[in-house]
Amino acid sequence: MTVSESSEKALENEKLEEEEKAFVLTYIKEAQERLQLKTDMRTSNQAAPSSRPSEAHFSKLDSNFKKNTAFVKKIKSFTCSQLESYLKDMSSLNLTKYISEIAAAIVDAKLKMTDIPAALKLCSILHQQYAEFSQHLFENWQKALSLKVGDKIANPSKLRVDLRFYAELVSVALFTNKNAFTLLGNILTILINMDKEDHFNISIILTFCKHCGDDYAGLVSRKVKEYAVKYNFEIPKSSFLQPEKQQNVRTLLKDYYTSICKHLLKDHKEMREFEKQNRRILNSKGELSQERKEKLESLQVMFEKLHTAAQSFADILEEDLPALPADPVPKEDETMIVTGTGLDPEDAASVANMESLWGDIETQKFYCELPELQVFLPTSYLNKDKDKVEPEETVTEETLDSELPAEELDDDCKPEEPLEEDAEESVSTTVSNKIIFEAFVNNLPNCVNRELIDNAAIDFLVTLNNKHNRRKLVRALFGVNRTRLDLLPFYGRFVAIIYPAVPEVANELFLMLRQDFKYHVRKKDQINIESKIKVARYIGELVKFKMYSKMEALYCVKILLHDFSHHNIEMACNLLEVCGRFLYCCPESHQRTKVYLEQMMRKKAVLALDSRYVTQIENAYYYVNPPDVGPTIKKERPVMHQFIRKLLYQDLQKNNSDKIMRLIRKLDWNSEEIASYAIKCLIGAHNIKYLNIRCLANLLSGLVAYQEEVGTRVVDGVLEDIRLGMEVNLPKFNQRRVAQIKYLGEMYNYRMVESGDIFKVLYSLITFGVTMDHSIPSPLDPSTHLFRIRLVCVLLETCGTYFSSGSSKKRLDYYLVFFQAYYWFKRSYVVDFPPPLEHLVKDTLQILRPKLKVCQSYEEAIAEVNNVRSSLGIENLLEVKERGDGELEAIAETDNEDQADDEISEGLTGPITDDTGTEDETVDHTRDSDDEGDRTDTEQESTSESHAIPSAPRKVECAEDEEFLSALDKMVSENIQDRMREPIKLSNVDISVPVVVKSNKKTYDQLQDSNNPDQGTMGFVLMVRKGNKQQYKTFHADINSELAQNLRDQELVQREEKERVKRLTLNITERFEEEDYQEMLQQQSKPSSQNLNRERKKYQHPKGAPDADLIFGPKRVR
Repeated sequence: MTVSESSEKALENEKLEEEEKAFVLTYIKEAQERLQLKTDMRTSNQAAPSSRPSEAHFSKLDSNFKKNTAFVKKIKSFTCSQLESYLKDMSSLNLTKYISEIAAAIVDAKLKMTDIPAALKLCSILHQQYAEFSQHLFENWQKALSLKVGDKIANPSKLRVDLRFYAELVSVALFTNKNAFTLLGNILTILINMDKEDHFNISIILTFCKHCGDDYAGLVSRKVKEYAVKYNFEIPKSSFLQPEKQQNVRTLLKDYYTSICKHLLKDHKEMREFEKQNRRILNSKGELSQERKEKLESLQVMFEKLHTAAQSFADILEEDLPALPADPVPKEDETMIVTGTGLDPEDAASVANMESLWGDIETQKFYCELPELQVFLPTSYLNKDKDKVEPEETVTEETLDSELPAEELDDDCKPEEPLEEDAEESVSTTVSNKIIFEAFVNNLPNCVNRELIDNAAIDFLVTLNNKHNRRKLVRALFGVNRTRLDLLPFYGRFVAIIYPAVPEVANELFLMLRQDFKYHVRKKDQINIESKIKVARYIGELVKFKMYSKMEALYCVKILLHDFSHHNIEMACNLLEVCGRFLYCCPESHQRTKVYLEQMMRKKAVLALDSRYVTQIENAYYYVNPPDVGPTIKKERPVMHQFIRKLLYQDLQKNNSDKIMRLIRKLDWNSEEIASYAIKCLIGAHNIKYLNIRCLANLLSGLVAYQEEVGTRVVDGVLEDIRLGMEVNLPKFNQRRVAQIKYLGEMYNYRMVESGDIFKVLYSLITFGVTMDHSIPSPLDPSTHLFRIRLVCVLLETCGTYFSSGSSKKRLDYYLVFFQAYYWFKRSYVVDFPPPLEHLVKDTLQILRPKLKVCQSYEEAIAEVNNVRSSLGIENLLEVKERGDGELEAIAETDNEDQADDEISEGLTGPITDDTGTEDETVDHTRDSDDEGDRTDTEQESTSESHAIPSAPRKVECAEDEEFLSALDKMVSENIQDRMREPIKLSNVDISVPVVVKSNKKTYDQLQDSNNPDQGTMGFVLMVRKGNKQQYKTFHADINSELAQNLRDQELVQREEKERVKRLTLNITERFEEEDYQEMLQQQSKPSSQNLNRERKKYQHPKGAPDADLIFGPKRVR
């Protein structure tokens, strides 16, 4: 530092110190004058009661009404400049009768901050002369300052002046009432407590602190205190209140300041967030709406006001202003870069970032690492060429819009054709150079790797670089064959390499590509698709080499999306596939690329596009913005486990089941680990193709013959998986549940499970967790959950066709009634019932029972259920169970021939809640194969009754029993042999209808009688024999009973047989008639035979016939 600089700095410091001293001295002088004035005024006001004039004094003054009212009106428009006029009028007027009006006028007057000292002096003089003035004034102040929490301040500006005015009046002891301090404390507390969120009253409180803070809180500006301490000055202090009372007011103001700081930080954060949003919108759209601009301006203005007020409070209260968070780094747009892996580019390593952008290291080197031309060309040559080219201006969307007119191009508008060679140039170039350049151009399509294209670029710059060759090179690069899309990346690298030396080649190529792109877009024809794709991909390759503007490439995408149809779709997809990932990862183009991608997907969803276009759009989108999917972790399995899974899940098919069976049998089943894993794989039918589930069941049935325990464990696992699916009830397990249900049905077909297990699963599907009441929702089977219906249909379609005889047939018939009730229960709640599911149910019922009466409503289904329950006597069985062991009632005879009563009753009485006791409580069903219907009625009845009758005493085996059984078997076998030798004679039993029954036949009128009580029943006659006499008893059976149903079936069979015979007879008759008719037609169509012997031929005379007309003349008509 020089001497002059140090002297100048010393002078500046001295000047600054003088200014600081002057500031502090001015403040001290003003404070002393103000405090002295208040002290004198307080002393005068306190001594006013003893120094007021007498009544005689006021009687001498003027009491004119007009003058007094005029004075009151002047007080209402009080200004400090008219104070002398007010005092002069007061000295001559008797205002005793107008004191209350004057007090009200002073309170209502709209004063300014500069008017308060004059108004304070006027009030002091009035108080010293009139004893009633202070009381009237206080009452008016009570009305004016009466504020409640939550009340809205009508005029904040007046309240700001009034609060200071009232505080000044209190400080000069104008009010002798003790409530004066209470009123001031209440108004301050209310103003602060009700405004800790929005701070609308901040100017009111700040004004109070500036003008009255010294008196009520001992507040002095921090700046003044620092200067006073620096220069050893003493600041005068107010002695109006004690320090303890001042501390209370100070605490109240500090709390308010704390809330201001919180509000300041909140507004600052909100403003920064809004600015960030605006930057993003500006980045993506290029402009901001007027509404967002105005909102940002309002936020900034509000923040500045709050920040200025907070600074003033911090200075007065000697507090530190909170530090505002620093603005984010200007590289905010870089944080928007989203890679496919979802990682922030700044957090990941640079190599990983490059790989996510380019795909691999080789691709990155191809587009980013170019040969250094300084090695092959002189530096001065490069600099000279660079100086020739003026830098291009930054291309914006607005400039591109202006370049593209709204009207269509004419039909004859074509892309710019390359100019022919000038004559002068052709003369100047030698023949040898021309031949060399033509060979170079012809060899360019063969440069299909990085080394060849790099050598070609260097060769052109070193040996062939002249104006004429450059123009021809542009035409050669632009005219690449439309089918050689593989050359475009190499031509783009060629242009990027020679650009530092000859940038006019790249610029002319850009111009030609742009014109060609505009031509194809505006032409709107559906031809030349290969040329259009070539142009789009060419532009994309140049973008990746940073030779073509990103903004122009995005604008190309924009105009293609504007008319997103036909060839424009393919052009947009090809452009995005080439450079979309690059644009998406670059910070300056990321946001806009993201917007265009979302717009493209929205158009795909709205427009009815061909599936080929949909596939191209999705491929382009997910290539540019791949989904955020973590790396797939492959589960490591032992070799033997992989072998088992391959056999069962991949190799198993219908044509190699035997081979897979032999390989599975060769496993080490003695090893618990291998056996358990094999059984686990055999259970998991959802891991194989749906059509191969039957093959898996077939393999299991063959394996059980060698490994018996495998079948039991697999069946238990499948049943457990089905039950778990009903308990968990998650949509992601739906396919698995369908596969397991299908597997269970196939296992029944291969006799791995019994019919009882199938019916248990069927009933559990329609009862487990089902409430059958829409008002009581079930978490296991909600009213809108329809998947169990599909499971039932899959199981019935798989194995239901085998329930066609014996007890299984009836059990399935009963189940279908309950299933229809469940189906209509679901359908009655769901408004939009899926049509495919409705058709599935109908098809299933049609396959199983073509003649089944299908219910058409929920009420009809419930009625059918009640009929089944009444016909089976389920209510009676339930009543017997509820009566207990001490009461034995008669066992009701039922028509059922199976053992499904317990299951049916369980399905009707409520949901299945526990699966542990079903094996003991449910009847043990017999195997439902094709020979199940061969059991006799006696065996079925004894089986069904054995569950209700107490068991008999246990039989003890002995030798006599064995002898008896052997003798019985011998006798039976002999009897069978004898019967086999006898000829079989069919007995034709024909029982005539009794006369008594014939006489009871109803007439037609009786049948038409609607009041007939026998409707719903069918009459039968029972013939019994008593001795040698036959007796007939009439009884009525329910029309839905089995006896009536059998009779109707017999009548139907007989009627069909009669119809068949009748049709045969009529067909025979018709055939005979047809034969006769055909024979008649044939006879008529035969040509009539001619008898040649009877044919009359005209005689021809040997010499010719004589002419009668010539001989006798023409015949005359008489």
